[in-house]
Amino acid sequence: MTATTPGPALLVAEVLRRRAALTRIALWSLVEAVPSLTAGLLVAAAVDRYVAGQALAGTLLLAALLPAAVVGVLGTRRLFPWLAEVVEPVRDAFATAVVANTLHASTGVGRPPGTAVVVRLTEQVEAVRGALFVLLRQVRQVAFTVVAVLVGLALLAPPVAVSTALLVALAVLLFAALLPGQVARHRAVLAAEEDVSARAGETLHGLRDVIACGGEQRAITDLGDAVDRQVARERALARSTAARGLVILVGGQVPLLALLVAAPWLVRAGHLGLGEAVGAATYLSVSLEPALRGLVGVLSSSGLTLVVNLRRLAEEVPAPPPTAEGRQPLTDRYDVEVRDLTFAYGPDSDPVLRSFSLTLPADDHLAVVGASGIGKSTLAGLLAGLWPADRGTVRLGGVDVRQARSDDLRTTLALVPQEAYVFAGSFRDNLRYLAPEATDDDVRRSAEAVGLAPVLSRLGGLDARVGAGGADLSAGERQLVALARVHLSPARVVILDEATAHLDPAAEARAETAFAARPGTLVVIAHRISSARRAARVLLIDGDRHHLGRHEDLLRDSAGYAELVGHWRTTAELPATDPGAAPTTAGR
Repeated sequence: MTATTPGPALLVAEVLRRRAALTRIALWSLVEAVPSLTAGLLVAAAVDRYVAGQALAGTLLLAALLPAAVVGVLGTRRLFPWLAEVVEPVRDAFATAVVANTLHASTGVGRPPGTAVVVRLTEQVEAVRGALFVLLRQVRQVAFTVVAVLVGLALLAPPVAVSTALLVALAVLLFAALLPGQVARHRAVLAAEEDVSARAGETLHGLRDVIACGGEQRAITDLGDAVDRQVARERALARSTAARGLVILVGGQVPLLALLVAAPWLVRAGHLGLGEAVGAATYLSVSLEPALRGLVGVLSSSGLTLVVNLRRLAEEVPAPPPTAEGRQPLTDRYDVEVRDLTFAYGPDSDPVLRSFSLTLPADDHLAVVGASGIGKSTLAGLLAGLWPADRGTVRLGGVDVRQARSDDLRTTLALVPQEAYVFAGSFRDNLRYLAPEATDDDVRRSAEAVGLAPVLSRLGGLDARVGAGGADLSAGERQLVALARVHLSPARVVILDEATAHLDPAAEARAETAFAARPGTLVVIAHRISSARRAARVLLIDGDRHHLGRHEDLLRDSAGYAELVGHWRTTAELPATDPGAAPTTAGR
């Protein structure tokens, strides 16, 4: 299923797709309603027979209630498989939408989805499923029962049928008037539950910081306040549900009371026979009042749950990413042009990058250096199209990366982060993930190029299994797997965002040299200053100032860059002669 925002539209679309199941549900519901339709008629006929002294005939008529009940049970039994045909796919569709859209939001800009998404997936989606099942099971049953009762009353006692229909309609209007308030209170309860979940997640995630700062009491108070708000809102919801008793009184009990009061006069006046009066009372007391009570109860619980959870999911689950329709295909060019780029992590935050411009010709090799937290990784995410800029554009081959087709962009451009991802499977599976058509020889060449070959030899070759997350590999070995995977890929723009941070300088030099020899543009977010010596050009990010040039030129012209290089030399990171250094020419 294509991911879409979970909400009423998704529910309606998924339910209507099961028209065959809905048709069978309706047909078996008619069978299930047979006892409700025949109960009053059989009781009325039986009473008339008893009054006429035909006891055997009356008893047989009452005995006919049993086969009618058996028919109803048969209809109920045959309903459940078709109810599942509707309900379970709806649950799957909502779970898929929540997971898919949350994953897309996690790779976007801003605050990532917190632990509240766990509530949406484990509680709200399941609440939609449960409420839909209850509505299809009980509200459907009640609706068919009420219709059957009104049809039976119309056949047996038309005046009673008219008055009952009017009172039931009044009860429905009264319930509709009470419903918005209950919906609002139910939504408030759900929001409070999510707030408790989010605050608990934040507190547990930052527990070490809380303890280090002596903020235990503040954290306890904040979380306790959230719990108190949830309790107060649940109590308000419970109080509001008490008003539904008025609906049952008007629609279920008043018709019966009116019949009992008027029955002597109606019988004496000849408007009703004794059997008809008893049969009508049977319809009202045995079928209508319990059905209406069940309807109000279900709509006040499961109905509210369904409506509120649908709205909550529609409001809080991120919208799905745009489809490829209307997006621009990338060309075979892979030059990168950045124009007037400004980006901040929030509306009240200072921009990390302000009016930043940069041109990367095809086959360029750029190293980006600067102090920690200055915006190097932010620039990498913007170049890769992961985050939308507040202003300005990033163009790859002349196409704005925000407008490019996602498949084209992910094939042409690859970003390797510092924390490498390795999934459970063989080394072959991991390395061919971005190049499924690659041969084993291709895989081995890329592994040899970046320095992964000794690891493969030690662990058993391409068929050797890797645990989930690369748990049996060191941090440096996981980085080598990620580097070899991208080296093998067809990407022609590669961004290494401190992707060699866990490698020693010699291994880092080998990996970067392998990428530099590969066709395409290479951007290295430098972990060590030696990466700058290997690059054709160096970009120094120093607050709002940016310096671009060759290593030697920046060393001569930029005091900030000279200071940065001096810092690394004093920490013995930079040898006097770097064996992995490439000629510092303007291009390759």
